[in-house]
Amino acid sequence: MPADNSIHSSEFALKRLKKRHAKERRFKALGVLAITIAVLALIWLLTSVVGTGLQAFKTHNVKIEVQLTESVLDPQQARDPDMLRKANYRKIVQDSLYKKFPDVTDRKAKRELFDVVSSSGAPNMLRQMVYKDPSLIGQTITVKVPASDDVDQLLKGNISRDVTQERRKVSDAQIAWVDQLIDDGSIKSGFNKRFFFGTDSRDAELAGVASAFVGSLMTLLVTALLAIPIGIGAAIWLDEFAPKNRFVDFIEININNLAAVPSIIFGVLGLAVFINFFGMPRSAPIVGGLVLGLRALPTVIIATRASLMAVPPSIRDGALSVGASHVQSVFHHKLPLAGPGIMTGSIIAMAQALGETAPLLMIGMVAFLTEIPKNVTEPATALPVQIYLWAGNAERAWVEKTSAAIIILLIVLVLINAFAIWLRNRLEKRW
Repeated sequence: MPADNSIHSSEFALKRLKKRHAKERRFKALGVLAITIAVLALIWLLTSVVGTGLQAFKTHNVKIEVQLTESVLDPQQARDPDMLRKANYRKIVQDSLYKKFPDVTDRKAKRELFDVVSSSGAPNMLRQMVYKDPSLIGQTITVKVPASDDVDQLLKGNISRDVTQERRKVSDAQIAWVDQLIDDGSIKSGFNKRFFFGTDSRDAELAGVASAFVGSLMTLLVTALLAIPIGIGAAIWLDEFAPKNRFVDFIEININNLAAVPSIIFGVLGLAVFINFFGMPRSAPIVGGLVLGLRALPTVIIATRASLMAVPPSIRDGALSVGASHVQSVFHHKLPLAGPGIMTGSIIAMAQALGETAPLLMIGMVAFLTEIPKNVTEPATALPVQIYLWAGNAERAWVEKTSAAIIILLIVLVLINAFAIWLRNRLEKRW
């Protein structure tokens, strides 16, 4: 059999083929390395956030026996709600602790003893109980009050007992009192309901995400009411009814450009137009929703146009061939088939808007709220902004609060995106 003298089997060609295969292997190795680094970085980030944030879901309470002395809370025996709100509940808590530790007589030591419990949370808890049920006045009851953030961090192991007293925020005397309370069963850990159902607070042990979560929902509602109908309508007009001229081309180019504009620019626009020009309320969900609606509008338009263009032209042609008008072919045939893609794109746009922080900072949605907002015109904040504000606090207790809020935000975003993927797979048509 004659030897194969083809140019493809020559020594030079074989060397080039060997080099090309080597380059392909290196390229694949670099790709695998890049993916591995990205996955490891993601795992490290999630492990750090989750490992820290899970601690915020647990808290420590101190069980104390308090005597709701009438001479302290209501000396006039009028049971006036305003007087009950202004009563000295702090003294009630202090007297309870002093009674439990009668050997503490020094003034400085008494202050340290009171700092074992939440200095504002414990009196406020008693205030709410007496305000709701004034018949408790004069009784001796046992209540569970939140421990201070420093004691909570000590019991979670975030404050070391081994360092000297000067280098930690909990004194030796406080550690001894805490150990005594643990021994007699007065301090126990439990699920931190206050974090989910409480509002913001200047004390880390009392801070919750309820007001920020409700503010995010209100803002997202306004965003959806603005961006989805207008975005879908604009996309239908551009794709089906707009004339082909330079003006329409200019609009399409600018819509694509707006999708790439930094979100803080929309915040500046909202500050200048909605607040300064129209005089709308600052730090209100309606303004935040309008700003995020403008931010999400290009995304909805682009997603809707892509879904409409994905429908085969034969669908519209078939409708026109049997006598349907142009409008009927679009709204009765093409739009329903593009619906799954439109819904998916809109949901993803809302998820993107939910995670925005910079525009909301520009319009002042940084209100310190001790109550949950009731409508879209009341001052409110949002979950990403709350995370940003908590991250600026230096105390160790705020670190776990920030991480826990990030976990909640990530869970919401994952659920929204998972719903969008499920909806697309459920409703999309195969051609």
